Amino acid sequence: MRQDYDYLVVGTGLFGAVVAHEATKRGKRVLVVDRRTHIGGNCFTEDVAGINVHKYGAHIFRTSRRDVWDYMRQFADFNHFVNSPIARYHGKVYNLPFNMNTFSRIWGVTTPAEAAAMIAEQRMEISGEPRNLEEKAISLVGRDVYEILIREYTEKQWGRPCRELPASIIRRLPVRFTYDNNYFNDPYQGIPVGGYTTIFEKMLKGCDVRLGVDFLMERAELERIADRIVFTGAIDEYYDFCFGPLEYRSLRFEHRTLEGVKNLQGVAVVNYTDSSVPYTRSIEHKHFEFGTQPDTVVSYEYPYEWKPGAEPYYPINDDKNQSLYDRYAALAVGRDPHVLFGGRLGRYRYTDMQDTVIAAREALEELFARHE
Repeated sequence: MRQDYDYLVVGTGLFGAVVAHEATKRGKRVLVVDRRTHIGGNCFTEDVAGINVHKYGAHIFRTSRRDVWDYMRQFADFNHFVNSPIARYHGKVYNLPFNMNTFSRIWGVTTPAEAAAMIAEQRMEISGEPRNLEEKAISLVGRDVYEILIREYTEKQWGRPCRELPASIIRRLPVRFTYDNNYFNDPYQGIPVGGYTTIFEKMLKGCDVRLGVDFLMERAELERIADRIVFTGAIDEYYDFCFGPLEYRSLRFEHRTLEGVKNLQGVAVVNYTDSSVPYTRSIEHKHFEFGTQPDTVVSYEYPYEWKPGAEPYYPINDDKNQSLYDRYAALAVGRDPHVLFGGRLGRYRYTDMQDTVIAAREALEELFARHE
């Protein structure tokens, strides 16, 4: 019996939107549903006082691949915004990523050789394989940078001491012996002119979209109307937490519109690296698009301990949770070959936007190879 749709895509975030767009381009009938009342997932931007506000935290698109950059540019023009955040620690300001401006501020050094020597000397504090995040960080950048810019910020972010966090959380730390405050190395980076929401409107053109629809609450009906499902929600929730819940860190956002304030912090992103400040970051959104509006909008990010029912943000990919995810992934392969799990929650993996685009396009090719 022919179904109403070829694909049901659950979630209008970047992964789901790319899959829906590509499937529609190939002549497939696609229904997209989302439990939220807006499209775009965590990339959603909203016009507030003429400023495109990133409602779920800063999203700066960047990539080293020209094909990915060109793919995104078909949906929007991108400006030349370069991410150059600063860190505040007990009232002092430091440049990020860790570079010669940072090292000069901390140690008074002026040459790369002097900075490298300071780091090399302090790294000697750790011998052998690092046993936790603290030892890993010190082994990479030394004690001073760790104490000023990493330790308290990380403990706020994860809600536990760095000595209790696995070393695997830090794969590398960006260290530059140049006076360059560009946070990313990617040659292509910027912010879509007009905000991200316009991108998703174009991606989902030609699809049927239903917002405010919770797939898991209306599962029986929705599963009947599509041949195949692309699910970008939490994989453990899809299976009713049958093996137990996967763990996350969550975030709470506080958005403030400041009338008559043209420029509050002088930069888009400020990291607060001491524990006396309860939030980890503040974002002044107008700087993403070089705004000159008479008012400003600033968002503050407060990390907190995730519990079932809270909004999941950062997967905790320690051994326990990874093992649990592997059980869910194996269950999906054996029980539901018609369902493709994707995105940050479906694959229990935090990925940058460019990697999400690549993964979504590859996933659609996999679907077509499997079913067409």
